[in-house]
Amino acid sequence: MCGAHRHLVLLLLAEAVLCAAAMRFQDVLSNGRTAPVTYHKKIQGWSSDQNKWNDKLYPFWEDSDPRWKDCWKVLVFAGGKVTTKLVTDSPALVGSNVTFVVTLQFPKCQKEDYDGNIIYQRNCTPDSPAAQDQYVYNWTEWIDNCGWENCTSNHSHNVFPDGRPFPHYPGWRRRNFVYLFHTFGQYYQTIGRSSAIFSINTANITLGKHRMAVSIYRRGHSTYVPIARASTTYVVTDKIPIFVSMSQKHDRNISDSIFIKDSPITFDVKIHDPSHYFNDSAISYKWNFGDGSGLFVESGATTSHTFALQGNFTLNLTVQAIIPVPCKPVTPTSSLPTTAVTTEVSSNSDPSAPNEITEDNPDGGCHIYRYGYYAAGITIVEGILEVNIIQMTSIQMTESQAENPLVDFVVTCQGSLPTDVCTAVSDPTCQVSQGMICDPVIVTEECLITIRRAFDEPGTYCINITLGDDTSQALASALISVNGGSSSGTTKGIFIFLGLLAVFGAIGAFVLYKRYKQYKPIERSAGQAENQEGLSAYISNFKAFFFPKSTERNPLLKSKPGIV
Repeated sequence: MCGAHRHLVLLLLAEAVLCAAAMRFQDVLSNGRTAPVTYHKKIQGWSSDQNKWNDKLYPFWEDSDPRWKDCWKVLVFAGGKVTTKLVTDSPALVGSNVTFVVTLQFPKCQKEDYDGNIIYQRNCTPDSPAAQDQYVYNWTEWIDNCGWENCTSNHSHNVFPDGRPFPHYPGWRRRNFVYLFHTFGQYYQTIGRSSAIFSINTANITLGKHRMAVSIYRRGHSTYVPIARASTTYVVTDKIPIFVSMSQKHDRNISDSIFIKDSPITFDVKIHDPSHYFNDSAISYKWNFGDGSGLFVESGATTSHTFALQGNFTLNLTVQAIIPVPCKPVTPTSSLPTTAVTTEVSSNSDPSAPNEITEDNPDGGCHIYRYGYYAAGITIVEGILEVNIIQMTSIQMTESQAENPLVDFVVTCQGSLPTDVCTAVSDPTCQVSQGMICDPVIVTEECLITIRRAFDEPGTYCINITLGDDTSQALASALISVNGGSSSGTTKGIFIFLGLLAVFGAIGAFVLYKRYKQYKPIERSAGQAENQEGLSAYISNFKAFFFPKSTERNPLLKSKPGIV
């Protein structure tokens, strides 16, 4: 009896030693790093990483193992290194879903086709035909000739490392990669093609940063072969993840947090909710712009505000979401009300506004109140608010001057004084740009600028004139029809001939006038006097037409602004 008892003890000890020596998921998916066994809340659909790992079917390699170098070369002749990229849409509000996407990146000239085969294109170049000299590795050919029940020789291979069989959904035989995810002391396993996507609910995941790791195996002849590993960090938070974008019509640089006074600033709130957790929620936005204007509560994600003073201001935003949730079972009590409110405040939240309030009210529905916070500092300065084109003048050119048509634009602005001016020329539809010219300007008192621009040829153009300074810019547009710069040779000849004819006519008229005045100065009748006065007026108008005075003597042009 004593011998039998001793034999049983030895068997138990041997089993304990074997269990201790067996490889676990934690040993493999933690990349060989040992970690203390801790209790974690169960993630739905996941398993504990203390389960045994079948290292014969799924061998584990250390990072320094030389077999990594040829893990893909045995599959296709070209070989190469397969890399993987693991991304996430975190941060995630606790209770919502967080999604992970893993993608395999094959070596050059290799890809996966629709049937799950690996296509290798020899001597591939960017311009080579798609089907030129291809090698196809059909690693599922063996299973195409038999059903699941008849492939007894491969039946044991279609299982995960914990012994569970592969799911038999449509197309499962074409999924030649096994993905094993690990986080929070638990693992999730699935089969797929060259990419895989999955989501987990964060209700049972503690707040903070966590690590998600993935190990990928490919199908082999007798075992599965590891080909890549990757990991990423994801965040679970009890605050609503929000981002605020600010824009202003005349702001020159939207990233410097410097804006213009007396011009509305648009604030657009983006809530990070890729899993649509807030679809049925009531959301409100409480604004404090820091300029003494008070508090504003909005039901929409977009609002605007105008600062009337210059200076530095701090704006604060609080977002509240009322999320409907299933009601908890109500415990019968005495005549006390059935409404119970529980408040939980995290250590890093705003004490004045808790991050979560759970309200159970079976009659009116049950809700969770969540909050998000945003604060930013902005600077308000003077800026250019408006630009107007008040005059456009075509400059007449002489033969010795440039043949390109010239136009003067007289521009005014409101607000601060500009330091640069840009003129953009485009087609009449204002869609196709034909060039832009920028020049510095010096304006000391009044914003009144004359801009002279040359055009390649006559025609109709769309003109955009922009005045700017360090922090702001404003635009004015106009549609202009430009005439020719200088006259043609035939037109010049006609004008010269008419000019000479006018000169000779004027000289002849002047001689006749002198002669008439010398011999009959007193004997003029009333009718003759009228004729002489009419002739004098005619000559005066004739001279004024062909011999105009210089416009430079016009005192009205003394205030004309400088030309840019």
